[in-house]
Amino acid sequence: MNILKQLQTIPMVSKFMINRYSPYRGAGIEIDQIDLANYYIRVKMPLTRKNQNIVGTHFGGSLYSMVDPFYMLILMHHLGSKYIVWDKAATINFLAPGRSTVYADIRLDANEINHVKELAENYAPVIRNYVVNIFDESGLRIAEVHKTLYIRRKKPKPYQH
Repeated sequence: MNILKQLQTIPMVSKFMINRYSPYRGAGIEIDQIDLANYYIRVKMPLTRKNQNIVGTHFGGSLYSMVDPFYMLILMHHLGSKYIVWDKAATINFLAPGRSTVYADIRLDANEINHVKELAENYAPVIRNYVVNIFDESGLRIAEVHKTLYIRRKKPKPYQH
C-alpha cells in the first residue's frame, strides 16, 4: 500500500484532506466529526453567500454534495481493497428551506458490513440502499437523501507464469 493510502486510513488525515477538497471548501462543507472505526461521520455546512440559492436558502446541489461520498467512504474503509464500492444512484427530497447551518450524520454498523460481506462472498454484485437526513440547527429536517451503492468482491486475478 502506498503512503498516501496508508495516511488516508487515519481519521484525522482523512478529515483534513476532505475538508480541503476544493468543491467542499467552495461550498463551506466540513467534516465536523469522523470516527471510521465506529462507522460514523458528521458533516456540517453553514449558510453563506457561496452556497445559497436565488431565494437565500441552501442550494440543493450543495445539500446533496455534503452527504454524497460518505457511505462509500465508510464501506471502503471497512471492506478494504478486495471490494469495489461505487455510488450507483441517489435522490434527494427537499423538505424545508435551509436557513442556517445544516448537519448530517452518516452511520453504518458492524452488522451491515458483515451482511455486505456475506452477500458479496460469491463475487456477485450487491446493491445496498441507505437514507441520510439533513437537519438544521434547530433540529428541523431539511432534506432526505436516498443513496444506492454497488458493492462487489473483486475476483482473484488468475495466476500467470
